[in-house]
Amino acid sequence: MRKVVLSMMAALVLSVGAESFLTLEASAEENEQTEEITLTEEQQEEMSALQKEALEQQRTIINKYVEFGVFTEEKGDKIIKHFEKGYEELESTGFIPKWKQPHHKKES
Repeated sequence: MRKVVLSMMAALVLSVGAESFLTLEASAEENEQTEEITLTEEQQEEMSALQKEALEQQRTIINKYVEFGVFTEEKGDKIIKHFEKGYEELESTGFIPKWKQPHHKKES
């Protein structure tokens, strides 16, 4: 009898949790901005300076890891190129991050 009650309670908790999750997801989609946001030239220059500073700091960190033997030189170069690609993508979008790219394919 105890197992039946526990099973029923678990099913109830799971169904309520799934329902609230779906409701939150639906409301989040409704609240997304649909207008395009662009930065002024001055704002883009400021973001460019900050992003270049961050990129330089990342390069310094990776080079230290290479120096300490944590990464090989090839691995360090690959990581730095990845960071540089990220900067170039930000620059091409006017320093507006694009977060809506799906990470997993939707199942049909």
